[in-house]
Amino acid sequence: MSLSLRDQLLQAGLITKKQAEKAQAETGKAKPRGQHNKGRPVTAPAPNAEALKAAEAARQAKAAKDRELMEKAREKQALKAKYAEIKQLVEANKLPPVNSEMLYNFTDRKNNIRRIPVTPELRAQIIDGRLAIARCEGRYYLVPAAVGDKIRDRDANAVAVINRESDKVDENDPYKDYKVPDDLIW
Repeated sequence: MSLSLRDQLLQAGLITKKQAEKAQAETGKAKPRGQHNKGRPVTAPAPNAEALKAAEAARQAKAAKDRELMEKAREKQALKAKYAEIKQLVEANKLPPVNSEMLYNFTDRKNNIRRIPVTPELRAQIIDGRLAIARCEGRYYLVPAAVGDKIRDRDANAVAVINRESDKVDENDPYKDYKVPDDLIW
């Protein structure tokens, strides 16, 4: 019959009887929890109603926050898509830049005076409403008025100048009888 490891260590003289008893006592204490019920599984106490309500409220709050974050992400994505469409419209339809000393002055959305080089023909087309000035990525480009209308539909701030008769007339303007000439260069 084979001896246990403890007995073999005792016979070899590697440990004393006191050390063997101490090791035996420590192994008795190291039983896993939950097995002191004589083989029956230990069940956790049932959660009370308050804990269930608190957990449900936390879950609903997290779901609402997740929905809000998803909505913000969708809005941001839609805004990026809108500006990508504007950029594509401008890039596809912009007129080539003009190298001229004649400038067309206009105000942007912040009422800052901007200027763009134009020829006399381009100036006449802008004044007649056949050309528009569109803003894309901080720069201004000349585009056809139809494209300017499409850009204005996507973002009104992206079109700096598009001359239309409906834009010019204001019934309450005290200076409506004093027309500013279109060919005025300032």
